[in-house]
Amino acid sequence: MTTNAEPLTYHSFSEFVYRPRLWYSHEMDLFATPDDETRARGPLAERMRPKTLDEVVGQDEIVAPGRPLRAAIEQDTLTSLILWGPPGSGKTSLARLIASHTKAQFEPFSAATSGLPELRRLIKLAEQRRAVQGRRTILFVDEIHRFNKAQQDAFLPHVESGTVTLIGATTENPSFEVVSPLLSRSLVVVLQSLSEQALARIIERALKDPDRGLGQYHVELEVDAMRSLVEFANGDARVALNALEFAVLHTAPGQDGIVHLNPPALADALQKKSLRYDKGGEEHYNLISAFIKSLRDSDPDGALYWMARMLEGGEEPRFIARRMVILASEDVGNADPMALVVATAVAQAVEFIGLPECKLNLAQGVTYLATCSKDNASYIGLHEAEKDAREHGNLPVPLHLRNAPTDLMKDLGYSKDYRYVHDDPAAKTEQTHLPEKLGKKKYYRPKKKG
Repeated sequence: MTTNAEPLTYHSFSEFVYRPRLWYSHEMDLFATPDDETRARGPLAERMRPKTLDEVVGQDEIVAPGRPLRAAIEQDTLTSLILWGPPGSGKTSLARLIASHTKAQFEPFSAATSGLPELRRLIKLAEQRRAVQGRRTILFVDEIHRFNKAQQDAFLPHVESGTVTLIGATTENPSFEVVSPLLSRSLVVVLQSLSEQALARIIERALKDPDRGLGQYHVELEVDAMRSLVEFANGDARVALNALEFAVLHTAPGQDGIVHLNPPALADALQKKSLRYDKGGEEHYNLISAFIKSLRDSDPDGALYWMARMLEGGEEPRFIARRMVILASEDVGNADPMALVVATAVAQAVEFIGLPECKLNLAQGVTYLATCSKDNASYIGLHEAEKDAREHGNLPVPLHLRNAPTDLMKDLGYSKDYRYVHDDPAAKTEQTHLPEKLGKKKYYRPKKKG
């Protein structure tokens, strides 16, 4: 049994409810259930990949009509590309659309599952194809960041010679993960995490499509369920579609024959949201940067949120605690000397208690550091002193500051005219403590509150 969906009439999540209309297909295997047929066709996320550029959702900045990349794809004039975006944003789908438009031979290759021998074989075939047929080869390398720098260098001569047009896909920042020579010869295309509206359109399309999607089911997706599904997906179309399919296939129809998808029915499919956070990738640095800047800007709410994001993503609490200890000296300094005491105590508590309870210790430290006075005078003074130390080399220690444990040293003038500050308080301000070349330079310039 399949369905013919009624058009959706909604303008926001609050108006969304999907109620398809039943119809019957004479081509259906009478001995197979819809569930069996659906599973046999592969995952919903795979089936719902866009077949045309017009079906691409959420990346209008790069593939909308009139955009340069779209024109290059349609005219088959692509140069080498690096597709950079989060999981589920459409990198592989875009690469497959390029394959369907090009007259060149399209060769997919995964850095995660294939090695250099397979790559050499594809390059050799490309050379033969170009020499014999005069035909170009587009080499699509998924997860190109998995190749190390030396391995990526192997692409260069073949890209430069025109043997292959390279399309690399990566979830990692290509500035760090792709070698500079290869990056300079490629156009970097940035795909964005899908918006809530884009995900809703993708889910809607999957529910309506009777051929590739779930249109053969009688499904009612409630307002709150749609919102929960979109929030759960966190910008990832693959996650949204796989969760939707699981929920539909494992929710029994009600007495009215309708599969009612409400928040309770979605609970088993959604389980716990998996936040995108790679402890070795760019998102790691993005989140810790947001956390530190929130603390520095005295925003306890922002700092607590970014800390929670890191912990929910699996970050080690001791890493967060270490950064707090650094900030206590770098950004708070002597404006509030207790900041370092608190941060160090938090770090010790994290080691002593561990998760999950140490979250409370971290939260206390975060709110203290965020709300206390700030002064980076120590930080600035250190860097200025280091700069002078490097630029001026081994400037001699003034004689009056040198120790004179022997008669020879005394004869040479060591410690001569040194004024003991406890006997001569004026020495504190009148006596110089820097090499003569640096004069009375000031490195430490605390603010009044410091």
